[in-house]
Amino acid sequence: MLLSNLESLPGHRIIKQLDVVYGSTVRSKHAGRDILAGLKNIVGGELTAYTELLEESRQEAISRMTEKARLLGANAIVGIRFSTSSIAQGAAELFVYGTAVIAEPEHMPPFPNS
Repeated sequence: MLLSNLESLPGHRIIKQLDVVYGSTVRSKHAGRDILAGLKNIVGGELTAYTELLEESRQEAISRMTEKARLLGANAIVGIRFSTSSIAQGAAELFVYGTAVIAEPEHMPPFPNS
């Protein structure tokens, strides 16, 4: 599955637009992570536990979106965007969406003198 935040796919031609697809996940903070993050705030630096949590959330949401596109018969998703929102105290949703399409490679002209 080709994924692009552009409205097109370089080197490909979109031959059919199928539908908007999305994926989401709602995650809550772990109490242990919060304590460690609070300590890290005192000395400064990256909050790696939260970085890992966000990375896992992005991958899960993308996986769910990609599966919906696959079920529609798509081989690509264009115009991908991410959004987050607070759901409850200590819980947030990560949402990803895009347009499922069928794309085919453009025919590249041969190199001169080849």
